[in-house]
Amino acid sequence: MSEPVQDPQAEAKARRGRNIALALGLVLFVVLVFIVTVVRLGASVADRPL
Repeated sequence: MSEPVQDPQAEAKARRGRNIALALGLVLFVVLVFIVTVVRLGASVADRPL
């Protein structure tokens, strides 16, 4: 069975929406990992010698 022919503009809009959602998810994941890392390290990061 072949898929029904859709409007190329509708496909591009749907693809763009998926790409934006994926990018936001990736950014949120990176921010979450950063926050968890800072919380786990705590204030000892500022106290260490350079």
